[in-house]
Amino acid sequence: MTIKTDVVIVGAGPVGLFQVFELGLQGLSACVIDALPQPGGQCTELYPDKPIFDIPAVPECTGQQLTDNLLKQISPFNPGMHLDQSVDTLEKRGEEDFYLKTSAGTEFECRAVVVAAGAGSFTPVRVRIPDIEKYENTQLLYRVRDPLQHAGKDIVVLGGGDSALDWAIQLAPAAKSLTLVNRTERFRAAQSSVDKLNAMAAAGEANVLMGTLNGFTEQDEILTGVSFTLRDEEKTQVTLPVDDLLVFFGLSPKLGPIEHWGFELERKMITIDLSTFETSVKGIFAIGDINTYKGKKKLILSGFHEAAMAAYAIKQQFEPDMKLNVQYTTTSPLMHERLGVDADTTTT
Repeated sequence: MTIKTDVVIVGAGPVGLFQVFELGLQGLSACVIDALPQPGGQCTELYPDKPIFDIPAVPECTGQQLTDNLLKQISPFNPGMHLDQSVDTLEKRGEEDFYLKTSAGTEFECRAVVVAAGAGSFTPVRVRIPDIEKYENTQLLYRVRDPLQHAGKDIVVLGGGDSALDWAIQLAPAAKSLTLVNRTERFRAAQSSVDKLNAMAAAGEANVLMGTLNGFTEQDEILTGVSFTLRDEEKTQVTLPVDDLLVFFGLSPKLGPIEHWGFELERKMITIDLSTFETSVKGIFAIGDINTYKGKKKLILSGFHEAAMAAYAIKQQFEPDMKLNVQYTTTSPLMHERLGVDADTTTT
């Protein structure tokens, strides 16, 4: 069954989620599509527990907290959330008539599209060892979905960034053994995390090695060990027992199908009309890190502004003869109605 909505938003990062809110204030319905299995985009994929300090009126919050608050904020508008799938097909059939189909086979018809895909879809940088890919999603993992599934196991973590160290620190207490292997002695993580992991290693609660993965061992189609060349003078060869191999080499952004949707691009970013944030394709808008214009700043707060501007432009495009006045959520009865707020209980 084809899902019909006013606007389809491609991207469930903070900017895409806030777009739902701004469209809702205009009385427009929205569905959100994202390739990641959870909303939040880079915030929840790259730094869910790291603090963000530049959200207006929020002195400090984590990426996950920001996402949770945005989901709460947009809940009055009941957006359709379609996660773990990407948009494979986008067709413009006529004025205010778009058709989209995702990798999961979900089909949409809408009047406008907003691309809020950040730098594109993120795919993990994979291990380059022949044949090890057969263990992906069983013993070779590029993200931790449930920390409890790793308890009591021999864990090897590859990487030297925030994600690698954060998960190593969190998983080590419940693991049978945990070894983090970084390619060099230089870490790309917060110094506090490096210090904590080193302290755990000194106390025998974890192991830290510097080396390069060069092979693996298996038995009866089960991954049993991973082999490394250490970065010492002798280039020592070691093999570590492993139940779960967790790899955090980073994520690689790719535009994917977006690159072939007919937009005018500049350095793989979408150019827009700065007054409306509409792309070169009428009816399709682009906000957040995916767009570019003179003076562009890749900040979450800038993306929030762009979402508001796009929402007004979309409403005006749908109703060109209607005078569109700004209404404030503080005092507007219409805004209160759309937000499900009891005006009698609000403060002045």
